[in-house]
Amino acid sequence: MSILRFAAIAACLAITGCATQSSEDSGRQSSSPAGNESPDRMRARVHTELAGGYYEIGNIGVALEEVKEALSADSGYGPAHNIAGLVYSLLKDDRMAEQSFQRALDINSADSDANNNYGEFLCQRKREEEAIRYFMAAVRNPLYQTPERSFVNAGMCARRRGDLAGAENYFQLVLKLRPAHPQALYQMADLSYSRGDDNGARTYLGRLTQVAQVGPEAMWLGVRVSRRLRDRNSEASYALQLRNKFPNSPEARALSAGQYE
Repeated sequence: MSILRFAAIAACLAITGCATQSSEDSGRQSSSPAGNESPDRMRARVHTELAGGYYEIGNIGVALEEVKEALSADSGYGPAHNIAGLVYSLLKDDRMAEQSFQRALDINSADSDANNNYGEFLCQRKREEEAIRYFMAAVRNPLYQTPERSFVNAGMCARRRGDLAGAENYFQLVLKLRPAHPQALYQMADLSYSRGDDNGARTYLGRLTQVAQVGPEAMWLGVRVSRRLRDRNSEASYALQLRNKFPNSPEARALSAGQYE
């Protein structure tokens, strides 16, 4: 949620009949359009968007207050339960988080945001197989605007459980949708390196450096890939960038210690 939109929603609460329904909500709620919705549904929607905005800027206490206001206004508003799940997850209240995500999906099983967020919650708690099912449920919704997000999450989750072939498949699906997706490019470079495909790793890293500012992990991978390929110029270039830009990173310390593997 942009800061301007967040401010507009906050101001909107004081105006009777304001309508700020997001495109995300419109694809996952079967309620009437914003202009015809009930006052209770309108207040639930606006408080939910405020809760999401406060969640994104890290003001979790206020986000929790707003989501409670939303559910008090309309307990059947699915996106409010989804945001509640995110808030409770961050507060380490796993029981309430899981109940909230499940309630959101009871209301609308096709809610891609709720499926994706519940999948992330499950993957973080080492329930990877369950998590991937929810990521796949998210991408099955043809109205989902960012399916690459769930494919990336599925890839990370598959990799966490040791399914490297599955992880690669998910990252390749991301790159079909968005060939310049930085996380998918980095993951493919790292997976290629781990299985000994150094030329493949170098290709993905090259694509990554063309579309994004790379961090210490990618620079360190570049050092190691170049070293295995005996490309001393490239190795020296990555090493210099790592030392200069991220001197206190674990990767820079590993470089200084010569811990290449």
